[in-house]
Amino acid sequence: MKKQTCLIAQFVILTVFPALAQKYSNEFLSIGVGARSHGLSGAQVALTDDITAAYWNPAGLARISAPMQAAAMHAEWFGGVGQYDYLGFGKSLRGANSEYLAFSLIRLGIDNIPYTINLVNADGTINYDNVTEFSAADYALMGSYARALKNPALTVGGSVKVIRRVIGTFGRSWGFGADLGIQYRKGNLMLGAQGRDLTTTFNAWSFRLTDREKAVFDSTGNELPESGAEITRPRVILGGAYKLKAGSKTTITPVLDLEFTTDGQRNVLVSSDFFNMDLRLGAEAVYNNLVSLRAGAGNFQRLKDDFNPDRERLIAQPNFGIGLRLNRVWLDYAMTNIGNVATVQYSHIFSVRLDIVSKTR
Repeated sequence: MKKQTCLIAQFVILTVFPALAQKYSNEFLSIGVGARSHGLSGAQVALTDDITAAYWNPAGLARISAPMQAAAMHAEWFGGVGQYDYLGFGKSLRGANSEYLAFSLIRLGIDNIPYTINLVNADGTINYDNVTEFSAADYALMGSYARALKNPALTVGGSVKVIRRVIGTFGRSWGFGADLGIQYRKGNLMLGAQGRDLTTTFNAWSFRLTDREKAVFDSTGNELPESGAEITRPRVILGGAYKLKAGSKTTITPVLDLEFTTDGQRNVLVSSDFFNMDLRLGAEAVYNNLVSLRAGAGNFQRLKDDFNPDRERLIAQPNFGIGLRLNRVWLDYAMTNIGNVATVQYSHIFSVRLDIVSKTR
């Protein structure tokens, strides 16, 4: 029984300890913010033009018409086990809406994780009062700036981010990185590009384990986590969108993003050891600038047939969303299968966005 308890405790710890490797580093920052973007499967690099652009493409901040804007998002995954929250605020500088400053906070956390490492006493007896709880949480604080160039069709922007990752009392990490973006708009055509983690984002991990915790790791045949650096390699996202008229009051905008990574082979649309390309598609229909309907597809993967391993099939994650504008308030909802593209595990995402206008305007 003692050995089984130690195994359970070890499993709980190892499921939240990050691997100090370059692949899939800081993946909580790949999820995305804003229900509008989730409804479009994250195809946002060319389309984004609100406060969430600080994440998707900071160049889009320069296209915000309101002098100040704020946004918030909340999502729960896997029956409420995972909590994902976002807050954003931005303000135009020197009264020019073509120059914008924004701050964003992102948190992904799993709280109330049972910590059973002390469940069994030294004499072999079980004491449930020794079971405590801990949290595993990832935080990102971003500061973003954008401005329009002399050519009004072009805007540029950048973000710097500070990353804090915490696992109970035994794991800590600080990280720093930067993103750059550009957008081009001419008539109904929208193009964009973003370089994410261009500086190569470094996370410096430190672990502090008690002698008791080290003994559990040793008795279960697991390696002790060591302090070190976790590296997030750069990635580039290219995007395009085109606004189409569908009647006097309705527009339909198809969007497309292509994401390129070089951190090792991934199960994406184009996959290799040194080059990968992921595809995100979406379309947004807006009626009278009041009601929006959205649909998208992303996370394309190739799955092997269980009965014929030589045969593969291509699957994708479908997303849906709606939006409602109430004067200066935008309410957005998205339904997305974040958990697993092979099974139906839909999550509900809600976000709100507010234009803040002074009384003198």
